[in-house]
Amino acid sequence: MVSWEYPPVVVGGLGRHVHALATQLAAQGHEVVVLCRQPSGTDAVTHPTTDLRSEGVRLIRVAEDPAHLVFEKDLVAWTLAMGHALVRAGLALGPWRPDVVHAHDWLVTHPAVALAEAFGVPLVATIHATEAGRHSGWLSHPLNQQVHSVEWWLANRADALITCSSAMRHEVAHLFDVDAADISVLHNGIEPGGWRMRAADVGAARRAHSPHGDPLLLFFGRIEWEKGIQDLIAALPRIRRAFRGTRVVVAGGGSQTEWLRDQARKHRVLRAVEFVGHLSDRSLAALLAAADAVVLPSRYEPFGIVALEAAAAGTPLVASTAGGLGEVVLDGVTGLSFAPGDVDGLATAVRAVLSDPAAAAARARAAKARLASDFNWATIAAGTARVYAAAAVREPRVLGRPKIATGNLFT
Repeated sequence: MVSWEYPPVVVGGLGRHVHALATQLAAQGHEVVVLCRQPSGTDAVTHPTTDLRSEGVRLIRVAEDPAHLVFEKDLVAWTLAMGHALVRAGLALGPWRPDVVHAHDWLVTHPAVALAEAFGVPLVATIHATEAGRHSGWLSHPLNQQVHSVEWWLANRADALITCSSAMRHEVAHLFDVDAADISVLHNGIEPGGWRMRAADVGAARRAHSPHGDPLLLFFGRIEWEKGIQDLIAALPRIRRAFRGTRVVVAGGGSQTEWLRDQARKHRVLRAVEFVGHLSDRSLAALLAAADAVVLPSRYEPFGIVALEAAAAGTPLVASTAGGLGEVVLDGVTGLSFAPGDVDGLATAVRAVLSDPAAAAARARAAKARLASDFNWATIAAGTARVYAAAAVREPRVLGRPKIATGNLFT
């Protein structure tokens, strides 16, 4: 496997996905090697390349090269440099040879293609998200177009494709001119254990974030526009008119924090919205258990692993129907749903949860029960192994540059 994220170097849900999949495949008897990177901003002196075995997986964490490249400012150059380092580390594995190379997302396209060709083995790719999806169908800037073109290359070069939801399968097929029938859908999963917290820790979290016992809503994830947190903030005044004192905790990091503070100020709820940044797993689990509801108002969501984490914690869910969330959250059964961007619908769903805690708790129990059957990592790993076994190196194809639409790719 080739991935730009692997714990503890985690940017979003991808890192946790690769970790869980790799360890489950190893537990099922497969020999798994993961090529990943050291933290950005480090170098070979402070963080040299390591080759260790962890949880049954051979984990090769590759040092950054000396070039002064910054992920946030030099994304394409940084990605190419990372890929060069991963290729050298992969080639150094010889005479060991994999049966398949599995690429996770566009950032590792170059090393994954190079290593699959060097070893003469099939290339499997999981497309976790798309640039067009993150920007509502628009590729207005050169960087957006560059990323889209690399995604197109990976999708068309791979010998087998995987997406985490049916919604993503249709998106990938549409954007990259591939046949949806050739794309396997394997959901993200979760280990349900580890989310039970001591009552004392839950109580402390509740007192810290809702000292007067007012209703407490939680969002956790990346703080980016496509996550729709602005819609939750816009709905908050309407929620507070029915449930005075309602508070929102926003947990996570990203580029939109200050803009969201401005939005909270604009809607006159700044004092009711608390930005707490990244939380430890333990702190997050306690806060999840303390919250009256987790609200996931995504405008774009390939899957929504945070919904599974909320379900594992037994917290009622309110979520948009964006992408994979519509498959994870069954409206009226395992949570309440609303259309992406529908502020009125969001407010109505939250008010329904707060006005009928017993019904909300019943939906939360149904969501938790569903994890063992539909989102089990052992089942997902076995399905991935079947994709590996069926993959075959295709005849070489000459791929030109994809055409970039000047309008919206979805409309």
